[in-house]
Amino acid sequence: MGRAFAIGVVLNTIFVAAEAVAGLWTGSLSLLADAGHNLSDVLSLLLAWGAAVLARRAPAGRRTYGMGKATILASLANAVLLLVAIGAIVSEAVRRFTEPAAIDTNIVMLTAGLGVAINTGTALLFMRGSHDDLNVRGAFLHMAADAGVSVAVVIGAFVMARTGILWLDPALSLAIAGVIVLGTWGLLRDSVDLAMDAAPRGIDVDEVRSWLADLPGVEDVHDLHVWALSTTETAMTAHLLRPQNGDCDRFLHMACDGLAQRFRIRHATLQVETDAAHGCRLAPAEVV
Repeated sequence: MGRAFAIGVVLNTIFVAAEAVAGLWTGSLSLLADAGHNLSDVLSLLLAWGAAVLARRAPAGRRTYGMGKATILASLANAVLLLVAIGAIVSEAVRRFTEPAAIDTNIVMLTAGLGVAINTGTALLFMRGSHDDLNVRGAFLHMAADAGVSVAVVIGAFVMARTGILWLDPALSLAIAGVIVLGTWGLLRDSVDLAMDAAPRGIDVDEVRSWLADLPGVEDVHDLHVWALSTTETAMTAHLLRPQNGDCDRFLHMACDGLAQRFRIRHATLQVETDAAHGCRLAPAEVV
């Protein structure tokens, strides 16, 4: 995946420079808006790439879980960065409605067409890993949205060339901002959830609880917590009441293997309790 990040950063940096120059030359706000968005994507790719590298570091010192959370923080930073870019785009688009300006539509179409090719190619580099890694998914969504936005810029410039309607340029910029919001909202929501140690999407905590409760000899499950160590690794802790626990080691290995295979929870810590007469202080649902 490191190669994909490197290719994506290089290609998009070159394109941002070309798009910014073309936008300033032609006076196209939609092209400048797309350049600003693409610049934020380059920064996003760098953040995601750096986080992926940090996540591979082994646990050491006070960081007993390693630095996997860096991928979650990068996803959150990427979402916030995009929202900031949206604010700048909307502000300039509103101003341009009152001061419309003519643009060189041929250069705009040519530049945006190049963006379609580069963004589509970059998105394809991240498609395979986007299903399992929120950090990679953020990069994929950015690139896929950029490809769509560039298509819209081409269409908008073509219509302007045929009709001469100047307000289409700022209107298209607002449409671009709307597309970015839609693409960013899910990333922001999921990133905040993981940063707050919520269970990752795709893992039903109640289903995990039921599965544990159905294990041989288990009479109660409490103090169950599921959270993300990174955008790809999930951890879980739970207390199990199991009065007959003579096969403790075999039971624990079987339970942890099952959690990994069924729920992709690969870092599970289970505390087995055998005395039902002495209730665990963490058993009440409201106690954390």
